[in-house]
Formats: sequence, structure tokens, C-alpha cells
Amino acid sequence: MGTEAAWEGLFRGALIVLGLSLFSSLFRCIRGPRVADRILAVSMAGTQTVLIVAVLAVMKREAYLADVALVYAMLSALAVVLLTKIYLGIHRERKKTGKGEDARG
Repeated sequence: MGTEAAWEGLFRGALIVLGLSLFSSLFRCIRGPRVADRILAVSMAGTQTVLIVAVLAVMKREAYLADVALVYAMLSALAVVLLTKIYLGIHRERKKTGKGEDARG
């Protein structure tokens, strides 16, 4: 077994592990139980997506994929900040009106 085949196997294994981890993050994003857990899962899924693209960039020797990973990392961070800001606004509004955290509507 040559070194190229060993690296290929390592990259494929990393992609499989990252893919399974990404699906578990998306499951946590859908299931909850709280909004804070969902926001954290979105952040984790974004990070794992960046890692997948970075591994693909090294595996395929395509430099533009590294740029794609960097842009996606910035967009993912921005999305998490916006989700957190929205959640905090809703939380403050519910606290001001006297509704509990579990109240819907």
C-alpha cells in the first residue's frame, strides 16, 4: 500500500466521521430541547461543514475550496450571531411581558 492510497483512506475516513457528526448535529438542531441547544448545534454544523470542505480541498488538491471554506466560516459565524441576537430579543420581550420561557405564542 503506497502513501497516496494511505492518505486517500485517511481522508475518506475523516469525511465519513465528519459526515456522521454533521448529521448528529443537524438532529440536535431539529430536536432541541431548548433554543440555546439548537443555536449551538447550528454553530457546530457550520464548523463541521467548513472542516469537510477543507478536507476536500486537501484531498482533491483544489485551492479554491479553501477559499470556499473561509467564506462559509464567515457566513456561518454571522448566522449564529444573528440567531443569537434574535433569540435574545424574543427572550427579553417575553420576560418584559411576563410570559415564561416555556410559553408559546
